[in-house]
Amino acid sequence: MRMLRTILLLAIFVLSATLPVIGKERQTREEYVERYKAIAIAHMERYGIPASITMAQGILESDSGNSTLSTSSNNHFGIKCKKSWRGDRVFHDDDAKGECFRAYPSVEASYQDHADFLDQSPRYDSLFAYPSDDYRSWARGLKACGYATAPDYAERLIKIIESMKLYLLDKENGGKIYMAAKRATANTEGWFESNTASPDEQINPNAFRVTVNSHKGYGIYRSNHTFYVVAKEGDTYQKIGEVFHISARTLEKFNDVAKGAQLNKGDIVYIERKKTQWLGNVMQHKVVRDENLYALSQSYGIRLKSLMKLNHLREGTDVKKGEIIRLK
Repeated sequence: MRMLRTILLLAIFVLSATLPVIGKERQTREEYVERYKAIAIAHMERYGIPASITMAQGILESDSGNSTLSTSSNNHFGIKCKKSWRGDRVFHDDDAKGECFRAYPSVEASYQDHADFLDQSPRYDSLFAYPSDDYRSWARGLKACGYATAPDYAERLIKIIESMKLYLLDKENGGKIYMAAKRATANTEGWFESNTASPDEQINPNAFRVTVNSHKGYGIYRSNHTFYVVAKEGDTYQKIGEVFHISARTLEKFNDVAKGAQLNKGDIVYIERKKTQWLGNVMQHKVVRDENLYALSQSYGIRLKSLMKLNHLREGTDVKKGEIIRLK
């Protein structure tokens, strides 16, 4: 009888311990943005940190608020203790075992410390030379300043921002624009034409007839003050050219490819001519694995021949991991 009672108590304990885990659902990226975007926008207005960068870092560092570190200590930005930290702390395996991370009484406190951390650390002073709507420079700058060790940290932030259209948060009244765009997903083009097609948000409408944000199912992005779209499955330069009223050969020239070149899903396709050098403050790029000059010229919006000339390289030259490439 005593054995049966022990087994029943153990079963009740195990069931009660597992039920909350089973019942708890993961927070989605969209839910995360909805919950914290107002804080990110307020910090952009006060500190100049792009709201898109704050949200993308929160999503990446905390797994949208689902990571062990964020749930156990409200740390949404992976900030470690450092010598100056006098608050609560937790220990978590990261680059090494049992590293010290800051713990906060609330998620809001974590967001505030993130803003203070960037604003008050001399290491990040160079970031504040970038406009609050230049999320690409901020992403690359964070990596260059050593915020994270992952070699593709900047690219991961940029991918989150562009896939979720978080760059809309960086605009004036960004919160409303972001939510309106979200509601209008089924009719994106019509919404932008009626709500956001102001002269300073258009790409030469007489030539391209598109808005900065969307045109006939294509998102419009910008790198180095140059507009581009991302190729879909089955896209060709001819097909994209017809959408934007540009000849296929002109698009090929804009993108430094030979006549008749093929496109793959996800390729960047510039719809105007790229610049001859990087217009941001970053002077150089350190090559990571599997990068090449063409990929860098597309990522930074710099003409391939100009990039080769800046670095005294010939066409077809391979670049190696760790090599420094001048951007201006």
